[in-house]
Amino acid sequence: MFQFPRLEFDAAAHALREDLRGFLNAELASGGFSPSADCWVSAADPAFSRKMGAQGWLGMVWPREYGGHDCPVAHRFVVTEEMLAAGAPVAAHWIADRQTGTHILRYGTEEQKRTILPRIAAGECFTAIGMSEPQAGSDLAAIRTTAQRSDTGWVLSGRKIWSTGAHYSHYMIVLARTSPAEGRNRQVGLSQFLVDLSLPGIEISGIRDLGGTPHFNETLFDNVELPADALLGTEGNGWAQCMGELALERSGPERFLTSLIVLEQALPVIARHADERRAIEVGSILANLRVLRRMSLGVAEMLEQGESPATAAAVVKEMGNRLENDIVAQLRSMLAGISFAEWPDGLEALLREAVLHLPSNTLRGGTTEILRGIIAREMGMR
Repeated sequence: MFQFPRLEFDAAAHALREDLRGFLNAELASGGFSPSADCWVSAADPAFSRKMGAQGWLGMVWPREYGGHDCPVAHRFVVTEEMLAAGAPVAAHWIADRQTGTHILRYGTEEQKRTILPRIAAGECFTAIGMSEPQAGSDLAAIRTTAQRSDTGWVLSGRKIWSTGAHYSHYMIVLARTSPAEGRNRQVGLSQFLVDLSLPGIEISGIRDLGGTPHFNETLFDNVELPADALLGTEGNGWAQCMGELALERSGPERFLTSLIVLEQALPVIARHADERRAIEVGSILANLRVLRRMSLGVAEMLEQGESPATAAAVVKEMGNRLENDIVAQLRSMLAGISFAEWPDGLEALLREAVLHLPSNTLRGGTTEILRGIIAREMGMR
């Protein structure tokens, strides 16, 4: 169906991986953080993000003139993998580094690039996503949030939901309707706005997940006055811009490495009780992880080459969601019958955390059913 290019790791990338592991081991030893499952969503630590920024591990692929480091995509992929594998508290900067910064680099004004991107790269500026709404999640074109022109810019009204990290973010990229749909074509008339979340008229309230963590949010915009340059990109091009943003959101290793820290903690005790069934299940997990990693690397290279691999990214996310669910289910099965007294410290809490976060895996970044529809349409066109 797809031919994924091969992203190679050079000697500098391997050296970077060793540096990262040394940094993470030192942080763990000093109590700098405790590993978390689903760390890129639920484990936010602004101080840790600033440490990463100081090391040059944020905004890595951006131009130096905007605070970046002109690194290859493969180097950023190494950082992403190692942070996820360690369960590090990276949620604060994750969205800004993964997609918002790149989006601003492509569509933002020169002023926005020079003022916001260096702060993101320093781990001092965090962002949220303003796409979904209570009645427009999977059907994103049905959004009701509007932005109307005013004498000084725009007036934004509406509400967004599932705004991960909005309660500690400085900006949100908001999709809003700026002109009516053309009949049944609701994808026209949509625009994106870079919204300063400190503006009057914005109210952010937490939505607790099954684990009791309020990292999701509902964000209300009550006649928020935006400056003219808050428009991101071209008026009316919001749908196309969103689709490009979703390719960045859906294809990274966070889509299949969320539970890796749980697997790593569990493997020693599983090995002590190895049998044929457990060996097959572990082998299946590792084989699937290898496949998803290869595919994610391919999408990363496609993005580096300026392509827009929306469908390939949807494949990675859909398969990654299923693997995440399978990993947790298989771990529970393999650990069944093994006394808690043999479990390493922290494994029970990590497994519980992974189980409670599973339902959101198939929702954030696009529901499984919608992704399958996207993939099916692409296959039908070939």
